[in-house]
Amino acid sequence: RLLRDIVQRRGCQPHVLVLVGAKVELPAELDALAVRFTPRLPDANALLKLVREEAVAYAREHGGRRVEADEAAVRQIVRHLQGLDLHDARRITRQLVHADGALTASDLPQLAKLKFELLNRSGHLHYEYDTAGFDEVAGARRLKRWIGQRRAAFAGNPPPGLAPPRGVLLLGVQGCGKSLLAKAIAGGFGVPLLRLDFGTLYAKYHGETEQNLRAALASADQLAPCVLWIDEIEKGVSADAGEGDGGVSRRVLGYLLTWMAERKAPVFLVATANQVQHLPAELLRKGRFDEIFFVDLPEPDIRVELLRIHLQARDLDPEAFALPALAAAASGFSGAEIEQAIVSGLYAAHAEQRPLDTDLLMAEIRGTRPLSVLMAEQVAALRAWALERTVPAD
Repeated sequence: RLLRDIVQRRGCQPHVLVLVGAKVELPAELDALAVRFTPRLPDANALLKLVREEAVAYAREHGGRRVEADEAAVRQIVRHLQGLDLHDARRITRQLVHADGALTASDLPQLAKLKFELLNRSGHLHYEYDTAGFDEVAGARRLKRWIGQRRAAFAGNPPPGLAPPRGVLLLGVQGCGKSLLAKAIAGGFGVPLLRLDFGTLYAKYHGETEQNLRAALASADQLAPCVLWIDEIEKGVSADAGEGDGGVSRRVLGYLLTWMAERKAPVFLVATANQVQHLPAELLRKGRFDEIFFVDLPEPDIRVELLRIHLQARDLDPEAFALPALAAAASGFSGAEIEQAIVSGLYAAHAEQRPLDTDLLMAEIRGTRPLSVLMAEQVAALRAWALERTVPAD
C-alpha cells in the first residue's frame, strides 16, 4: 500500500519510482500502474568496440605487444557474441585474447563452447563438439550445392529481397548418413551444432513438457548463429499420437510450428526422419522447411567413394583394394553397412593374423544382409513415397 501511495504521488513532489531486478513480480494492485522495460542487448557496433577495448588492454598489460587480429575473424567473433550482455561478452573476449594473444578463426569453436556453457540454461540442448566437413560426406551433391548457395546469406549477407535460409528436413533410409549430413551442414555454415533431444523434454506434470521445449528453443535463439539438429523428429511430434498422451504431442507440435514460422534469430533447423508416415501434414507442408531432401541408398559411384573414405579413416590404402568390385557386391548397402563391413573385415583379418585385403572384405560384404533386404517392403515404400515428393540429396 505504501508503494502504491508513492507511485500515485499523494502529497509529494513529482517523481518516478524505479524497481530494478532480474525478475520483478508485482502484486495485481501495482502491476496495472507499472510500465515494464527490458534493456536491449548490445548490438554489433557495441560488441566491436568492446573487442577493440580488450585488445588495447592486452597490449597495455603486455608491454605494448599488439593482438594479432584477422579482420574477417573479428567480424565472425562479434557475430557470435551477439545475444550476450556486455559483461559476459567481455569475459569471453578476454579469455580468447589472453589464450594466445590473437583473434583468429581458430577461436570460433572455443567461443561457441563458452557461449553454450553460459546460455544453455534449459539443459535440453547438447553441444556437438565434432562437426564434419562436406569432404567427409560421400555423394549428396545437390544438398552440398544448396548449402553452398546459401552460406553467405546465412552469414548475414542475404541478397536483396531474400531472407536467410531457415532449415531443411532430411528424410531417408536408415544408415544413409542423415546425422553426418546434419554435422556437415553446421561445418559448411561455420557455426556450432546444437542437438535437441525430444526424449529429455517430456515430463509427467501438466504443461512441463511444453515449458521445457520453450526453454530449449529460447536457448537456441540466444546461442545463434547456430544449427539446431532434431534427430528422428517423428518420435517427438508423431501424427498418430492422438490424445493418448493427453494432447501433449499436439501442443508440442503447435509450439514448434509457431517458433519455426516466427523466429528472428539465425537458427538453421535440420530435422531428420526415417518414418515419413508418422510425420504430421502440418510439418511437411511447403514453407515449414526451405526444402525436403531425400537421402537414398548410395549408387555404385557413391559406394566407391564411401569405401575410400572409410578405408582412409582407418589408415588403409584404398588403391590396394578392388573398389569397383566391392562396390558392386555392396549393392543395396547403406553407408553405415559399408562401414560395418570394413570393421568386420578388420576383426577377421586380426583373428587370422593377416592384413585386410579385397578377399576378406568381399567375404564380409557377401555375408551381410543389408536393411534393404531385411526390411525390403518398408524401404521400397519409403523410396516410392519420396520419388515425387522430395528433392534427392544426391
